[in-house]
This record gives sequence, C-alpha cells and structure tokens, in this order.
Amino acid sequence: MTTKRLTIILIALFLISLIASANAQMSKDQTYSLFSQANESFRQANSTKDSEQAERLYSKAILTFEKIINQGNVKNPKLYYNLGNAYFLKGDIGNAILNYRRAEKLDSSDTNIQKNLTFARSKRIDKVGIKTEKRVLQTLFFWHYDFVIKTKLLLTCIFFGIVCIAAAGIIWFGRNAPLTTSVIICAILTVCLFSSLIVESRTQVSRICGVITAKEIIARQGDGQNYPVSFKDPLHAGTEFDVLESRPGWLHIKLFDDSNGWIPNSAAELI
Repeated sequence: MTTKRLTIILIALFLISLIASANAQMSKDQTYSLFSQANESFRQANSTKDSEQAERLYSKAILTFEKIINQGNVKNPKLYYNLGNAYFLKGDIGNAILNYRRAEKLDSSDTNIQKNLTFARSKRIDKVGIKTEKRVLQTLFFWHYDFVIKTKLLLTCIFFGIVCIAAAGIIWFGRNAPLTTSVIICAILTVCLFSSLIVESRTQVSRICGVITAKEIIARQGDGQNYPVSFKDPLHAGTEFDVLESRPGWLHIKLFDDSNGWIPNSAAELI
C-alpha cells in the first residue's frame, strides 16, 4: 500500500512539473510576441508622417513594453533602452531619462544607452551644474568616475597579474630596476582600482536615485504644501536626484549641485 501511494505521488509530481514547464513556455512565447508587437508599433510610429498617429503608436509601444516589464517580470537593458526611445520620441523627457538610467544601471558599458541618455539630458529644461569641488575630484580621480565596474575589474586583474609576474621575476632573477619599478607602479594602480571598486559597490548598494517625471513641480523646504519653496523656479521633467529621506507621500531629494528640497513622491520615479 505504501509503495502504491508513493508511486501515485511521484506520478502527480511529474504531471505538475510538466504543466508548470508548459505554462513557463507559454509565458515565454507570449513575452516574445508582445516584444515583437511593441517593436512593430515603434517601427510604424517612426515611419508615419501623421504626428497624431505616431503619438498613438508610440503610446501603444510604451504600454506593451511596460506590460512585458511589469507582468512578464522581464528587466533587461535592451528593453529599458527601447522604452526610453519610445518615451523620448513621444516627447516625454522625464520617463525617457528614467528608462535610460534603468538601462544604464543594468549595462553601463553600452555606448548606445550612454549616447541617448546624454542627448536626452541636453533637452531638459533644468540645467543643474556640478559643484567646482566635485568637478575637480572627477578630474583627479577620473578612473573612479569615468570607468565602469567591468573595466575597473578587468584592469585590476591585469595590473595584479603583472605584479605577480614581476615579483616572481625578482625572486627568480634577482632584484633589478625595471622589475622593481613595474611591481611598484602596478601595485599602486591595483590598490587604486580595487579601492574604487569597493567604494562604488558600497555606493550603489546604499544610493537611491530618481528622476522627476512630472512636467513641473515645486520643491519645498519640508514635507508639506505649506512649507516655503526651496528654489526660485520649479523643477521640471528629467531632473535627476539622490534620495536623502522618504516620508509618507514625500521625498527629500538632493540635486547634482548639492541643493535639496522636498517633492511629492507622485512627481518622480525611482531608478
């Protein structure tokens, strides 16, 4: 009797696994179908000369891309990049920059993402500059700010490898100027790049960024409409920020020039 029950349980588990596998395959096929539909809507919008029809087609492509992300739980840089393109061509700079930033977060080495993000940033209304001190740091420690994590990791491995080879050469052939110089220089570069990797990894874990998606919003000095305004002019779509604090219905944000204020969380999206 026990063996019979065990056999029935095993058969039931096997059938369940087959059904789950079939459903997963259907979901995958549906995702590909939706992706094709979104790309076709995007292509048609690019080719039409009717501005109203183009806007409808871009909106259709956007809804389909977002359906894949939200319902299909598919999140990859190409998908966010396409979504950013659709928003940009529709004229929504805020959501375009938001999705380019999400694509960049997943693949910071993609030159197309970087190029379109830079171009979208040039079209926004708010021109928030970087403080002089920060600009100097970016110039002095260019490897930390300009190199992506993959590049830093690769260079760290290369320089560490040279240190090991040169050190082995010193042990084998004796100390000489070229090998000693190579060890010192490559060891310094290895420490600098490895330190940069640690700092950036910790920063990415703790840092929360966002983009204003509302057309226009007034930042205030506290988490309420009765507080005085923080800036002379309103903030506009596409302005990027770091989150300092979050309270019900409000975000305390810091801009790239280190100025700060409170905005309703409905006016922005986090990356």
